[in-house]
Amino acid sequence: MSPTTLRQLWSIVEASQSQTLLNLDDNSLVQWLLKQLKTQRSLDHDETTAFHHYIHSRLPLIRDLASSRTMIHS
Repeated sequence: MSPTTLRQLWSIVEASQSQTLLNLDDNSLVQWLLKQLKTQRSLDHDETTAFHHYIHSRLPLIRDLASSRTMIHS
């Protein structure tokens, strides 16, 4: 996983609607984020697998960020 691709992933998280990040179940959220990333960058099978595991391991952080943005805008 390159630093550039990691930055792109976190940019997607920041730019995404909080409700989207909060309302999807874990597997759907991982797949949705992977799909968004793949629209910006081509990923081979190994990169896709690595990002799948990375995103899944960061789901609590992703949801916390989305939740905090929701609270700020309420």
